[in-house]
Amino acid sequence: MQPILQQTPAAGPQTGPSPRRYDLDWLRVIAIVILLFYHTGMIYVSWGWHIQSRETSPLLEDVMRWLHHWRMPLLFFISGAGTYYALRKRTYGAYAGERFRRLFIPLVFGMFVIVPPQIYFEWLFRGRFSGSYADFYPNVFGFEPYHDGGTGGAFSWHHLWFVAYLFLYSLLTIPFAKFIRSGTGQRLVDRVGRLVRQPGGVMLLVLLFIVNDLTLGHFWPEETHDLRNDWAYFVANLLLFWTGYVLVSRPNFAGELTQQRRILGIATLFCTILLYTLRALADRYPELEENLMANLLYDANENCLMWFSVLATVAYGHRYLNVNRPILPHLTEAVYPFYILHQTVIVAIGFYLLRANLGILGGYLTVSLLSLLTSVGIYLLLIRPFRLIRPLFGLK
Repeated sequence: MQPILQQTPAAGPQTGPSPRRYDLDWLRVIAIVILLFYHTGMIYVSWGWHIQSRETSPLLEDVMRWLHHWRMPLLFFISGAGTYYALRKRTYGAYAGERFRRLFIPLVFGMFVIVPPQIYFEWLFRGRFSGSYADFYPNVFGFEPYHDGGTGGAFSWHHLWFVAYLFLYSLLTIPFAKFIRSGTGQRLVDRVGRLVRQPGGVMLLVLLFIVNDLTLGHFWPEETHDLRNDWAYFVANLLLFWTGYVLVSRPNFAGELTQQRRILGIATLFCTILLYTLRALADRYPELEENLMANLLYDANENCLMWFSVLATVAYGHRYLNVNRPILPHLTEAVYPFYILHQTVIVAIGFYLLRANLGILGGYLTVSLLSLLTSVGIYLLLIRPFRLIRPLFGLK
């Protein structure tokens, strides 16, 4: 099993064979490639990022606002599903060792090699630093944490927070898996199964995320990715990881969700319309920003949109993408190093191209295309062929 790009290998002997889920492999590849276009878009919105264009696009913000509720939740759900298949063919100890090799080692390597150039270019962009990269790099070993806006030190995991969280989720899933395999755990899965069989019933699991938002979200309302102050977001993604695990643990669940794909799609569309309606009302009536009921409705709808869109994607994916193609194994191997590389490549290319004043559309398309080609080229030429480099990017 690959870490982020976890393939779904043939099941082990514990419960008998189960068909390979090629759809999960395809969805993983699609979601990670979309991340490159999402992070390129961060240059051209007003939310604040490592480098920013003076021109911003409200339309791009609207598109990215929806993607934010879908892209990472889908990846955590799929990673949890992949973990179920991984544990069918490995002991818990072997699984933990594999997670260490394929998640923790690339995380440490990335924090010292892949992430620092992003901070360097941000410091140059903000006028905080003016020397060479060689002059900058010793700042990393000050181990002073980076803060948003280029403040603080030069030590961070930046976009590799996803890898860090996956590593922790993988370890936390070992006792969870033991529980699920117990009699009590199987009875819990039976209850989930009764929900899944009811048209739209699986959507009720959104209550897990709403309760998390109302409880932990009260104390840690911001999404920080720093773990220490990110407990509501951390638990929400852990729930996605575990629901992904549970919802692939019974072969019939996939078929039940696929039959309900239209219900899930319509629910996602409804939540999407409500999201933009509430945003428009808040823009027109600023006092709604302080209204408790309006905020509760908005937060609940965000959770519904996240959960329903993930379910709809998995359901439609199982219907239309559960097919093998000769290129698929190559793509599933490539997407993890692609993920590790892509944001650093975007920041570096974007830093120089912002000076060219290409405009929003021209700049976005140019940075996206060049970043895509550069990331793929680095993987093919500098990572894939070399046995000593591959483990640093989580590859066998």
